Amino acid sequence: MNSTTIICFGEILWDLFPSGKMLGGAPFNVASSIKGLGGDVEFISRVGDDELGKNIRSEVLRQGISTELLQSDPLHETGKVIVTLDDNGSAQYEIAEDAAWDFIEATARTIEKVKQAKAFVFGSLVARASSKASLQSLLKASTFSVFDLNLRPPFYDLNTLKVLMQASQMLKFNDDEIYEIATQMGSPFHSLDQHITYISQETNTDIICVTKGSHGAVLLHNKSWYYNSGYKIKVVDTVGAGDSFLATLVLGLVKGEDIQTTLDLACGMGTLVAGNTGANPLISKSDLETFVRPK
Repeated sequence: MNSTTIICFGEILWDLFPSGKMLGGAPFNVASSIKGLGGDVEFISRVGDDELGKNIRSEVLRQGISTELLQSDPLHETGKVIVTLDDNGSAQYEIAEDAAWDFIEATARTIEKVKQAKAFVFGSLVARASSKASLQSLLKASTFSVFDLNLRPPFYDLNTLKVLMQASQMLKFNDDEIYEIATQMGSPFHSLDQHITYISQETNTDIICVTKGSHGAVLLHNKSWYYNSGYKIKVVDTVGAGDSFLATLVLGLVKGEDIQTTLDLACGMGTLVAGNTGANPLISKSDLETFVRPK
């Protein structure tokens, strides 16, 4: 691979909370967290030629991320999601359809960028419409693809998920998602680790991570197992917590850092984000390390 850049692909949108709008979209949240940790990241998506799209471009640039690969759509509006929170801060989403990010194009430039990248990160939601064909083209160019299943009913089906899993080198689930998918795939097992092993064998994927909310995460990495039991914090909202976890994990893995330390930091990052409002709070690497390993 010719660069240290991680490329994220998929939806960018405005999360509409009762208190106002915040920039979001799972793959953008990942990109934002990677940038905040000092990683090299680029982002491929599409916004409308409208005021919300202009606002997104300004915010992306403010975060220090290039808008070179952020396409403009003259026909479709910038994406929006209505977010509601329950008493525990857990989020529910109402996602607008036919948004600009549903129509991302795989250009010669984006294909070349993905070919040169250290990792290519995407989620399942972007495969709900015509962006799916572009995703498949980019997966052919990628040498290390990271698939965050990030299931959002009703925008997924098992056949598509299986194709995307088989095209990826790393998978990320939360615990509800892996039980759902393993069951649909016919896993005869009951435990989390057994489901992970089953999916690894069925999809020929050597790296699988599963987050467990406040109980941490488990990682299968080339036949070795790593565990973290989680950290305590007062949850404000869970929006973006899994995305920041994935960003921290992928960045550490592609940099060749110690795997257990990387998993610990990833769990710490997800916890800190859950303790703040919105998907992209400003959390420095030193703040993260102090939280995970207080002196």
